[in-house]
Amino acid sequence: MTDQAAKARAFKALHVSANPLLLFNVWDAGSTQAVEKAGARAIATGSWSVAAANGYADGEKLPLELAMENLARIVAATSLPVSVDIESGYGDAPELVAQTVRKAIAAGAIGCNLEDSFPADGSLRPAEAQAARIGAARQAADETGIPFFINARTDVFFQKPMPEHDETMLKETVRRANLYAAAGADGIFAPGLADPKLIARLVQAVPLPINIMIGGTTPAFDVLAGAGVARLSHGPSPYRMAMKAVEDAARAVFAWTPHA
Repeated sequence: MTDQAAKARAFKALHVSANPLLLFNVWDAGSTQAVEKAGARAIATGSWSVAAANGYADGEKLPLELAMENLARIVAATSLPVSVDIESGYGDAPELVAQTVRKAIAAGAIGCNLEDSFPADGSLRPAEAQAARIGAARQAADETGIPFFINARTDVFFQKPMPEHDETMLKETVRRANLYAAAGADGIFAPGLADPKLIARLVQAVPLPINIMIGGTTPAFDVLAGAGVARLSHGPSPYRMAMKAVEDAARAVFAWTPHA
C-alpha cells in the first residue's frame, strides 16, 4: 500500500502544464511491458482496447470482474504507476461508482478515468449528477489512504453528430470541468477537443491539469504543450495500430502459394 501511494504521488507530479505526460494506452500485460520498454513514465489502459482484446464491445460490455482481473495482471507486469479507464464507473448510483473505485485500488491502480456520458448511447449525464458520482469516488479513494488520481472525462465534444468547436461547447465544458474539480477530481479529460486556441482557453479557465486525446485532427505535441496541456493520451489508437500490423503480417503469410 505504501508503494502504491508513492506511485500515486509520482503519477500526479507528472501532470505539468506545457510539459505534458505522454500516455500510449495499453490493453494487457504484454502491451504494458512493450510500452514500458519504449520509455513510458506511466501506464494507462484504454477501455475500448481492453474490451476489444477480450472480445467485447466498448460501453461497459466487458464484465467488471474481468476488467479488474486484467488490471491486476497489468499492475503485476510493470513497475510504473497504472491508471485504469473505468468508463462511466459501472453503475449510475454514486455508491456503485465508489465500489468500482475501491476494486480498482485493490487491484493496484493509482488513478482512473471516469466519464460523464451514459455507456448505452454516449449521451451526457446531468453535470450535477456526475459531480455527485465524482464526489463518491473521491471519498472512497480517500478512505483507502491512496492519493488516487481521478481524471474526470467530459464528453461534450464527443456528442453526435460531432458538434463544431464553438463557444457554446467550450462554455459547457468549462462549466462541467469546474463542477468536477469542486467535487474532488484531480484532472479534466476533454476528448474530441482539438482546436489549440480553445484548448488554451480551457486550460486558463479550469484549475486542474487538462488531458487531450491524440487523434486525426489534433495538432502536434509541441502545439498542445504550448496551449498548456498537462497530459496527452492515445485512446484506442495503439490497439488499432497493433492489430493492423498483425493483420498485415498474416496477410503476407497467407498470400504465399505453393509452387506447382
